[in-house]
Amino acid sequence: MNRKRIVITGIGGLCALGSDAPAIWDAMRNGRSAIGTLVHAPLHDLKTRNGAEIGELPEHGIDRKQLVSMDRFSLLAVIAAREAMRQAGLVSDETNTYRMGTVVGVGVCGWEAIEENYRALLLHGKNRAGIFTVPKVMPGAAAGQVSMSLGLRGPVFGVTSACSSSNHAFASAMDQLRSGRADVMVAGGTDAPLVWGVVKAWEALRVLAPDTCRPFSADRQGLVLGEGAGMAVLETYEHAVARGATILAELAGAGMSGDASDIVAPTVEGPTAAMRACLLDAGLAPEEVDYINAHGTGTKANDQIETAAIRRVFGAHAYKLSVSSTKSMHAHCLGASGALEMIACVMAVREGLVPPTANYREADADCDLDVTPNVAKKREVRVAISNGFAFGGTNAVVAVKAA
Repeated sequence: MNRKRIVITGIGGLCALGSDAPAIWDAMRNGRSAIGTLVHAPLHDLKTRNGAEIGELPEHGIDRKQLVSMDRFSLLAVIAAREAMRQAGLVSDETNTYRMGTVVGVGVCGWEAIEENYRALLLHGKNRAGIFTVPKVMPGAAAGQVSMSLGLRGPVFGVTSACSSSNHAFASAMDQLRSGRADVMVAGGTDAPLVWGVVKAWEALRVLAPDTCRPFSADRQGLVLGEGAGMAVLETYEHAVARGATILAELAGAGMSGDASDIVAPTVEGPTAAMRACLLDAGLAPEEVDYINAHGTGTKANDQIETAAIRRVFGAHAYKLSVSSTKSMHAHCLGASGALEMIACVMAVREGLVPPTANYREADADCDLDVTPNVAKKREVRVAISNGFAFGGTNAVVAVKAA
């Protein structure tokens, strides 16, 4: 099938690892985990005291009139999107504004504003909610705020599929470009779940680790929550070449599937189908993949099932792959995770370096792949894939190829 090639010309991000994409990658490549004691979030009666929070936001210059209508998850997305656009060297004007759009994935929406309003109304006796509550909390707010900040008037929408949201956003943005609806799409994900109500709900699921995140390690005890955002500028190859852009990597394909099984328990079949669909879409043989940025949450079941799915898809080649979970460093940022992991994949193919799985201590016979424990590995990475698997059985996988 002769389809438009889609390339990446800019990346941006911020999370506990750093306030921009270069800082995030520097921490990843050096195996530095940002998981620690939460100090900024009001924790009230929470048992959970660990996470990966952003210490301080970078100077962003966002107009105060826009700031007052933004929840934290939208603010993070705008900061990351601005960085990605600067690297891409793109500015919207009357000649291109309707050919540029954005898709932003979100896992939980604007819970900071929700919690502030519930506390004001129910605990402190206030008689009305904040005037911007609705536009702050809606899941599509981040996409709208990015479009306003950057002047993008093409396809603009949000997607939400829990922990697969970022990869669904990349797939959706790719579809807009392939279909000819746009020449440029700013795509990624964002989430700011470190608020009392959200963490309290995750505590009830009994999947949070008491200390840190140890994906694929036999002594893993669960996931750790984090906050952040990641964005990538996607363009058609022709558009990027015509303007003389530096191409960082190619977004070669995407695959999606649904488990249709259980709202929280994953299957082997769903992730297997998504990875196979991604390879088919990208026109890649399994043997061409060098690195998998795993979903790798650090829960017993998820890591074991993901390992089994990788074995099914890649066969004997599964043992020649490098695999790692960068959630061991930036934690599980829910809707933002896949976008932060996109930074890892782009930089892995550019530098020929596989970021490690930090905090790894003990081999697990059920997770017997090369999970790159603790120390980055130098190797040629021509193709990297990023796995996103979510509650609801929604799976999305994307493939990144060297430019």
